[in-house]
Amino acid sequence: MATKSEESVAAAAEKLEELKVNGDNTKPANGGPAEEGSDDEEEGTSTPAPTAAKKKKKKKPKKKKAKPTSQTSPPSVLIDTLFPNNSFPVGEECDYRDENLARKTNEEKRHLDRLNQDFLTDYRKAAEVHREVRQWAKDWIKPGMGLTEIAEGIENSVRSLVGHDGLTDGDAMIAGMGFPTGLGINHCAAHYTPNAGNKMVLNQGDVMKVDFGVHVNGRIVDSAFTVAFDPVYDPLLTAVKEATYAGIREAGIDVRVGDIGAAIQEVMESYEVELNGTTYPVKCIRNLNGHDIIRHRIHGGKSVPIVKSSDQTKMEEGEVFAIETFGSTGKGYVRDDIEVSHYARQADVPASGLRLQSAKNLLKVIDKNFGTLPFCRRYLDRLGQEKYLLGLNNLVQSGIVEAYPPLVDIKGSYTAQYEHTILLRPTVKEIVSKGTDY
Repeated sequence: MATKSEESVAAAAEKLEELKVNGDNTKPANGGPAEEGSDDEEEGTSTPAPTAAKKKKKKKPKKKKAKPTSQTSPPSVLIDTLFPNNSFPVGEECDYRDENLARKTNEEKRHLDRLNQDFLTDYRKAAEVHREVRQWAKDWIKPGMGLTEIAEGIENSVRSLVGHDGLTDGDAMIAGMGFPTGLGINHCAAHYTPNAGNKMVLNQGDVMKVDFGVHVNGRIVDSAFTVAFDPVYDPLLTAVKEATYAGIREAGIDVRVGDIGAAIQEVMESYEVELNGTTYPVKCIRNLNGHDIIRHRIHGGKSVPIVKSSDQTKMEEGEVFAIETFGSTGKGYVRDDIEVSHYARQADVPASGLRLQSAKNLLKVIDKNFGTLPFCRRYLDRLGQEKYLLGLNNLVQSGIVEAYPPLVDIKGSYTAQYEHTILLRPTVKEIVSKGTDY
């Protein structure tokens, strides 16, 4: 047996060995902080805790972008986004007069109206695009801007809203510009849009007509307004606007177009305007007219005079008309002038007899991209066409394409224009392009 001293030495040795293996027992086994006053605390160190197993981070789902609920400036939001499920606004509905008033409650006519939903949807979509673009343009157009900038701003906005940029074959035929943006200044009343390189600028004292069309599936909405920055021209603009509404009120199924012209003239020529101390009567431009619109063609064949006329042609159910009026401080008569910018392919005119290869090639481009919709030189430039004037002139000379020169009154005069598109529905007359602006 061992003695007590031997046992003490053995116990001490055993304790020393335990300390070597397990470390200082003053440190907690769980790796927490040392007891108060320990060496570790004094030296500012601590025993690191065991690292836990790393958890995989869950990826947060990407937030869906909220659909825009209002239009941008300049307009760029697709019109279908703002009006889902073809919920486009209905234009101003007006009852027909006299014996046609009963159409509104006639069940057969109401049934016919319901059958025309594709027709109405296309027109109302085009009309809403026109409204949003022109209301933006009215605030955006300012003196000092170039005509090319104004025209392209309007046209690019229309293309953005319908979702067709017109840069691939056939795209512009689905939806887009119904015809080029007309920007007639002062004595120039119609059919003027800038060609490439145009340096014309809108000035403070100018009166400018803004006339553009929007089409969806070939159904064209034609509407125009006039911009003037000097209030001295207000009586001229008011005369033309009120004359346009007089024509719209008179229009209807079985109405003779000559009677519409008489109503327009009576209102228009009741106004006068004072410019630089001289008073001018506002005259109807007697050789300009409103017109019917058919699919893919801005002028269908019927005209609506803006002066009294013996024309007995009647408006008919289902037709679409552009009621437009022009007033002038000049002669009230326009003639062709300056270089041509507007063109249109003539329907049903064969291309036989064309010998110039450049004309044949250009005609293919026109047929694919515009059909019978009017176009301008800038549109050919956008498509990458070069050195096309010889071929274009050959198409005009052959009668395959018609040129529409600018129409002007005498220099020094001022002209104004207002226009709306109306649908002669079986039950009511709809001013499809009507907006809060006019």
